[in-house]
Amino acid sequence: MTTVVAGGGIGGLAAALSLRARGHHVVVCERGDDFVELGAGIQLAPNGMHALDRLGLAAAVRRIAVPVEELRFMDGVSGEHVISMPLGERYRARFRNPYVVVHRGELYRLLLRACQDSDGIELRSSSQVAGYEHTDRGVRVRLADGRTLAADALVGADGLHSAVRAQLVGDGPPRNAGITVYRSIVPMERVPEDLRHRSVTWWTGPGRHFVHYPIAGGSFLNLAPSVENRPAETFAGVAVPATEVREQFAVLCGTAQRLLELGTEWKAWVLVDREPVDVWADGRVVLLGDAAHPMLHYAAQGACMALEDAVVLGDLLNCSAEHFGAALRRFDAARRARTARVHRLARDSVGLWHARGETAAARNKVLSAMSETGLHDYVAWLHGTRNFAAPDAPSLSAAPDPDAPSTAPGAEAQPAAAPAPPPADEGTYTLAGPLAPVDVHPADRVTPSAHFGTHTLGGYLDPMDP
Repeated sequence: MTTVVAGGGIGGLAAALSLRARGHHVVVCERGDDFVELGAGIQLAPNGMHALDRLGLAAAVRRIAVPVEELRFMDGVSGEHVISMPLGERYRARFRNPYVVVHRGELYRLLLRACQDSDGIELRSSSQVAGYEHTDRGVRVRLADGRTLAADALVGADGLHSAVRAQLVGDGPPRNAGITVYRSIVPMERVPEDLRHRSVTWWTGPGRHFVHYPIAGGSFLNLAPSVENRPAETFAGVAVPATEVREQFAVLCGTAQRLLELGTEWKAWVLVDREPVDVWADGRVVLLGDAAHPMLHYAAQGACMALEDAVVLGDLLNCSAEHFGAALRRFDAARRARTARVHRLARDSVGLWHARGETAAARNKVLSAMSETGLHDYVAWLHGTRNFAAPDAPSLSAAPDPDAPSTAPGAEAQPAAAPAPPPADEGTYTLAGPLAPVDVHPADRVTPSAHFGTHTLGGYLDPMDP
């Protein structure tokens, strides 16, 4: 069986490894002249690390990653330390993996090397996928230079501006979120000792925030401030002067300013995403990663969601080629509710970090009252998940369905299509979970009296009994 993967990014390479483990011959078509990943820091929560475990790469990632000790939430105007979520022994024991940060390029090189070392994965650069056609035996993949490839399936992992999505969904250009993010990487020896922390730290402010954390084994500090400045047009990786960054974040306190002043060679991106859609599959064609569910980076889950996708896709395509269409519909049903929920979390996080005046003060009061257990409860649905399909999706076992019609000797029964999952949870969120704690260990459950109110990710609610 031959599967073509459009796109040689993190999601595409992870999908190639997952499919190869199921016996597929995989051809990865990358539009660029070389396989390379741009960018700076990337956060990997325990769910992402578990996906890497499944792909056989978690041990290698742990060797190069910086384990994060806490997520620090700071009021960027007053300098107040509002609260921290500890990520130490209790967190790791509960979610069975650490929370780490790595340089995006380091993670990418591990994935690329694993693909290069596999005799069943073919990497083709300068091979941009432009579209596809269904055939009696699978898919004909069209490349931008006029060449075609015959395949049993096509995985569209070609990112935010996916040509596969353009044909399958046809929803036009991405949405301009009205936010500009600036990025710079600083050698750690230039960072004063009192500003070095093994943490992910957010400095919140009116209409803006600033996040930083160590990467590359702790040898660099990744700086990423964001501001709601409503740029008229989108752009990516544009060089900007340091004075622009300092002016945009002049409202932040002295400590945040000290960190920002360390930045040099700043570049800027306008943040974009797309609305979630219900259909990612078309016959033997399916979308994955940013091509399927592009989201703002504010949930720090974009790469984790792509890695989860890759694991589930490999599990479901552990079948004969004639059942690929049903398996891809099942993948669509299994993944869309969870990814839509994370998508909404990423958008709503803007309200949490960019609050102003009395709203920010009320937010700080509520968050500072939360316990370590309460904080872990609220991320359990996201960080603690190890079965990456929707809760009501069927088992990802590739065993034949005993109720399915009999098939020819030696052939596998067709996987049953998953029932459509319910729409993404419409409940109120705090931090990274619903108001009612989910997936909570019985010993860690908190009583309603522990909730003194909630700051939803879209605005503040008065104290309420959940």
